[in-house]
Amino acid sequence: MSLVLGDSALWFHDPEFGLDWSRVLYGEVSIELHAALPSQGVVIGRTTIDDVIDRGINKGALIYTSRTVTDQSSGQRLCTVRSTYVCRSEGGFGGPAATARPLHALPARHPDASCELPTLPQAALLYRLNGDSNPLHADPVVAQGAGFERPILHGLCTVSVAGHALLKTLCHYDSARVRSLRARFSKPVYPGETLCTDIWREAQGLAGFRCRVIERGIVVLDNGLLEYEEA
Repeated sequence: MSLVLGDSALWFHDPEFGLDWSRVLYGEVSIELHAALPSQGVVIGRTTIDDVIDRGINKGALIYTSRTVTDQSSGQRLCTVRSTYVCRSEGGFGGPAATARPLHALPARHPDASCELPTLPQAALLYRLNGDSNPLHADPVVAQGAGFERPILHGLCTVSVAGHALLKTLCHYDSARVRSLRARFSKPVYPGETLCTDIWREAQGLAGFRCRVIERGIVVLDNGLLEYEEA
């Protein structure tokens, strides 16, 4: 829920930004939870663009954003969501070429646990109800024009499946124990595929993770890190 609350999901469709929105993908995302999400009420999301990185001609650009979500009635800060957008057509504009943010390195050993969860063939159509109506996730023509064989699953939906696996495996479905989560997107997921989340217990209250698509044998979510309260 924190991934979509107060989010202007299609801000990059605004012609004012000059982006080719059909070639914009999520690169990374992180969530920091400050308080329990209320079961009802009104929230306010404030999004800022923190940095824009020029990766060079034919290499695209990176846009770093952060969004703070607060409860309107109490002013309580609920969560902070940080995102990296990969703009595949926008490199070479002469902007700064700063080093990308560091990634969490996973242990070089077998995972301590794995959790397989299926996705529905209509998962992307259902996920659009959260407010992200990007046709990349529903229109075969748009998806093929962006270089995909068919509509892909929202990256935030992939993260949500990983979150389900982590809650099930490490927190016994007690979401109050989650403090933060972050991961990097490495490949797209197609609705209907099975996601396997591999989990490494690295320290007290810290677990690394990555997600694989069983059917294609590829890693789709990598360099993940969960901070949580141990039971």
